Amino acid sequence: MHTISRLLTTGAIALAAVLPIQMSMSSCSNTNAAPADDFNYQVDRFADIEVLRYKVPDFDSLSLQQKCLVYYLTEAALWGRDILWDQNYRHNLAIRDLLENIYQNYSGDRNSADYKNFEKYLKQVWFANGIHHHYSNDKFTPAFSREFFNEQVAALPEGTVPENIAELTEVIFSPTLAAKKVNLAAGQDLVVTSCNNFYADGITQAEVESFYDRMKNAAIAANDSTPISYGLNSRIEKRDGKLYEQTYKIGGLYSDAIEEIVRNLRKATKYAENPQQLEVIETLIDYYTTGDLRTYDDYSIKWAKDTLSQVDFINGFIETYGDPVDLKGSWESIVNFKDFEASKRTEALSSNAQWFEDNSPVNPLYKKDNVKGVSAKVITAAILAGDSYPATPIGINLPNSRWIRRDHGSKSVTLANITNAYEMAAKGSGFNEEFVIDEETLNLINNYLAYTDELHTDLHECLGHASGRLLPGVAEDALRAHGSAIEETRADLFALYYLADPKMIEIGLIDNPEAYKAEYYKYILNGMMTQLMRIEPGKDIEEAHMRNRKLIAEWVYEHGKADNVIELVKKDGKTFIKINDYEALRGLFGQLLAEIQRICSTGDYDAACNLIETYAVKVDPELHNEVLERSKKLNMAEYKGFVNPVYTPVFDDKNNITDIKVSYDEGYIDQMLRYGKQYHGLK
Repeated sequence: MHTISRLLTTGAIALAAVLPIQMSMSSCSNTNAAPADDFNYQVDRFADIEVLRYKVPDFDSLSLQQKCLVYYLTEAALWGRDILWDQNYRHNLAIRDLLENIYQNYSGDRNSADYKNFEKYLKQVWFANGIHHHYSNDKFTPAFSREFFNEQVAALPEGTVPENIAELTEVIFSPTLAAKKVNLAAGQDLVVTSCNNFYADGITQAEVESFYDRMKNAAIAANDSTPISYGLNSRIEKRDGKLYEQTYKIGGLYSDAIEEIVRNLRKATKYAENPQQLEVIETLIDYYTTGDLRTYDDYSIKWAKDTLSQVDFINGFIETYGDPVDLKGSWESIVNFKDFEASKRTEALSSNAQWFEDNSPVNPLYKKDNVKGVSAKVITAAILAGDSYPATPIGINLPNSRWIRRDHGSKSVTLANITNAYEMAAKGSGFNEEFVIDEETLNLINNYLAYTDELHTDLHECLGHASGRLLPGVAEDALRAHGSAIEETRADLFALYYLADPKMIEIGLIDNPEAYKAEYYKYILNGMMTQLMRIEPGKDIEEAHMRNRKLIAEWVYEHGKADNVIELVKKDGKTFIKINDYEALRGLFGQLLAEIQRICSTGDYDAACNLIETYAVKVDPELHNEVLERSKKLNMAEYKGFVNPVYTPVFDDKNNITDIKVSYDEGYIDQMLRYGKQYHGLK
């Protein structure tokens, strides 16, 4: 899926928490700003992470049928949790069980440094769905001693210590063993040096690419214009020197968890809102039963075309960011329902999709002649699961398959209650005052950023990912390891370019022609400076969304130098971004968009590689250290994520459901321990 990474990403899911510029309410028209309230958004804080909770407004206004549908879809979502843990690293589930066992049986001093560091480590592992950081992909370094750990293992009840405890201990404490979940460093074998569980040990990147290239080339030779997403739902094994796939399905890999997912999907069918939605769920069940990627495409088409249902969901092996060669889908799910009032904004964009495509600064050869089926809505998230939990996107655009988007359209959503939770939790951080250059720019941000940031997400997901086309014969994954970052770059540039277009005023989405400047400033500041808060000193940038933002910001800075479009200004020993010509900056966004679309449409891997390596990877150590020092004073968490609400069915004396109650009082530790027991789908 294309997500916008706290901003979501390519066509799928936008991730949230781009970086913590504080967003206050916009004075633009059509703003559906949530007023301050006494809801307690903060749940926990540890390491570089803050855990929040989100409200599910208007859940009580749903019909009983819709509430039951949401409930069983959320149950189906939660049963996939173990799949993602195992995909992230083969020892994750065993380590999680071991750590939780130690935590629940600990009887020592809970104020000791070793114990506090152990608890922090466990919380980090929970948040990342494994022992590698959810954003950097680096393995966590435990701050508690090996001696402390060994003592706790020795004190566990008889029969609860895993047989391979020595191996698990080495995995936890050895800095070189399984050091990187996803490695994207140039010049290295990305499969061998990544420890995710998509490929068995001993398999090389060249072998994987050759294995799938044979399939793709056969499809091209057969003039297949509707190729499947090769390898999306499988793990690669090696036997007698040959590669083969283990498919995720009932009776295949991850069968136990998938059976529980399907069991709850079947229950959900009883509450489908209409025949079209029923067919969507039943086709997903067929896909999980057979593992057939043609069936997955059939499901994706039906899902994209279901624009009538208020309740909606994603569920499956979708985004490929967790795979260094961009093939394997990580399991995830989000259950949601439509916010009708807020959706007027996204519907205004989708109804003008062809105009935006026709007027983009892109070579007509790479444009779609007929933009089909672009639907968009603002949603209320009801549950987050798998790769969308605890850290979640703020926008989604799916399906990812380009031919489905070309022939059948796509569906774009913005997660309004998630965005609101981020905003409410960020108030009063002092971030803007520290990093924004002057009062004039600060006023722009205070007046317009909340709304223009939402519009950027809408444009990114609804139109950016849906724009452009591949030339005949170009494979969907022609850009290989750089595909995700380049696709996110494309969608962001599309959004940035059009945010400043008079069309936004014409269709009633902005009432001030200066409003876009707030988003432009934040974007450049984030791409060049403040996202560096998330990078350890001496490290390169590897995460796709961070590379995308840095590529754009650094490219326009470099190509605008002659005209002094953007300056780095020193004030009182601090570096600030100064944008001198916003109109010229928009022109630069358009130039880069044209080149990125050419790269995508033609599959120009070498050009993609050159842009990534030149602008998106390396970090200026002096500027990096300055950003870290300035941000440290603010005591802000670089990353945020969520605990989920709890849904409880109410039964009458005949065991019929009479209501579904939602509560928000479950804590982070309690939720993680409950999920570990209640939804342990893989033993």
